[in-house]
Amino acid sequence: MSARAYRLLFWLGLALVVILALGLVQSILMPFAVGFAIAYVLAPGVARLERSGIRRSLASLAVLILFLFALALILVILVPLIQGQIVQLIGSVPSLVRTLQDQLGKLILLLQEHLPAEDISKLRDLVGAKVAEALTWLAGLAQGMITSSLAILNIVSLVVVTPIVTFFLLRDWEKMVAQIDSHLPRQSLETVRGQARIVSDTLVGFVHGQALVCLILAVYFGIALTLAGLGSGLALGLLIGVLAIIPFLGAATGFLLAVSLAASQDGTWTSVFVVCGIFAVGQLAEGNLLTPKLVGDRIHLHPVWVIFALFAGGTLFGFVGLLIAVPAAAVIGVLARFALTRYRHSSLYAAPPAETGTIINIPHIR
Repeated sequence: MSARAYRLLFWLGLALVVILALGLVQSILMPFAVGFAIAYVLAPGVARLERSGIRRSLASLAVLILFLFALALILVILVPLIQGQIVQLIGSVPSLVRTLQDQLGKLILLLQEHLPAEDISKLRDLVGAKVAEALTWLAGLAQGMITSSLAILNIVSLVVVTPIVTFFLLRDWEKMVAQIDSHLPRQSLETVRGQARIVSDTLVGFVHGQALVCLILAVYFGIALTLAGLGSGLALGLLIGVLAIIPFLGAATGFLLAVSLAASQDGTWTSVFVVCGIFAVGQLAEGNLLTPKLVGDRIHLHPVWVIFALFAGGTLFGFVGLLIAVPAAAVIGVLARFALTRYRHSSLYAAPPAETGTIINIPHIR
């Protein structure tokens, strides 16, 4: 086996070990993943302060405090603004359930007029079984969220552990990068550094682009749903913008809540159609303008691969996997394009040179 094959097997084995290790500790990944993401975004600011003559530890502490202060300021401004709407949204859940029950009852009565009693009974049993399965799944999901949040990944861990992790990562960021660089194979040093720069640019582009998409969606849906007369329009807009960090989740959740609120609040099809129109315009703008221009052009991923990455990340690492699915897919895309380029320039891809026929000169016999 050649040296190149040994190196390939080594890196594949290392990647497999890392994935398995992350799967074993996925229940405690949340504060560390969030801390790493914050440190990655704030590291350039710390580097600028350090170049101006400030010690690395003081620069890290100053940047982190400024970030936390800005986050707290946003919460102080937003929470009083939408606090009443959040309470109203939570309080409307029982009425939403009653509205759904009433609609299902009317549907069953309508079907009873056109279907035999035997079919109605089968349909009722089928619907009951599916509803029970859905409630069981929701209960399991809620229980998992509650137990995991209270046991390990609760608010206290995010509030206390994440800033500590972020500070140490910011303080030792340059040392960690230098340490990793010192362990890179010397014969591939420039290649690895070049791909690392491309990966870094891709991740920065994704973070900036996705943040802009979330902000634009939050403003659009908050204003549009409020103008449509929805009682919790601003709260729903903020919820959609926050959940838009995970592609498709924000729009899907917001659409279900908005349609349910419109149906229970006004009880007319007009308000429901207005809400559907608002989400149709928002999704068209996001799918054809915002995400392709602000995110897609920077990560170069097809929407099908984004969906696959979300399912794979959620299956392997739960909620943390959903958060890191798209950035991880973008990194894998960079490495895959590099591997494909190397393959197309290798002897495995290139056609072998055509064999030249041998011409034998036979002397002419007179």
